[in-house]
Amino acid sequence: MNFKEKNVLITGGSRGIGRAIALSFADHGANVAVVSSKSVPEDLIKKIEDKGCKCVHVAGNVADEESVRTIVNETVKKLGSIDILVNNAGIVIPGHLENTTVADFNKTMDINVLGTLLMSKYVVEHMKGNKKGVIVNIGSVAGMKGHVDRMAYCASKGAVIAMSRAMAAELVDDNIRVNVVCPGTTFTPALEQKIKNAENPAELEKTFVQRQPMGRLGKPEEIAHSVLYAACDEAAFMTGSVLVIDGGMTM
Repeated sequence: MNFKEKNVLITGGSRGIGRAIALSFADHGANVAVVSSKSVPEDLIKKIEDKGCKCVHVAGNVADEESVRTIVNETVKKLGSIDILVNNAGIVIPGHLENTTVADFNKTMDINVLGTLLMSKYVVEHMKGNKKGVIVNIGSVAGMKGHVDRMAYCASKGAVIAMSRAMAAELVDDNIRVNVVCPGTTFTPALEQKIKNAENPAELEKTFVQRQPMGRLGKPEEIAHSVLYAACDEAAFMTGSVLVIDGGMTM
């Protein structure tokens, strides 16, 4: 998986799974543009640059069309091109059918679904000019299997999976591949904080672990490896595929 001289744009790339994806691409030679509405930790930029790769921060809101145009234009200006897009930005707002508000549902769909659509739309315009490209969308097993208290999130990730397949079908003749990586429960800083803040941290962690037949949570680096595979030249015959990395949750 050689990504030397490739330029990768990653949304939500400053922390958690996105951070692991950014570092993994840099490990394999890629320059990285990290999209985040917040500042990018200096240690992430330094780690990528220490590998001999470029790292740029592009601020913006993936759910705002004008902001997305700016994100894409700024990335092309700073790196020269966009060879790979990873749509990783996403939010989780807990809620059942009966207590999910319209505002929470719309916010979830805006970031998780509309954000994926808009970023893909404007990056594809650039990729078509280069007559090649790869898009990897981050779905979730929540888009394949129902989860309690995750009504909006499940709906959004199911939409990402379906939309990715439609994108793959539309773009195959343009030499642009589109694949989806669906993680299971992964031990990110956000999940760690959620466990620590729970009334019974040990019990909540046990609940999360029991979801995976392997008996452990996923590691961000394991999800990142799957993203790199979906994007690499060795997987050139793969498009419209859904890679499930979930410790056996959906088997």
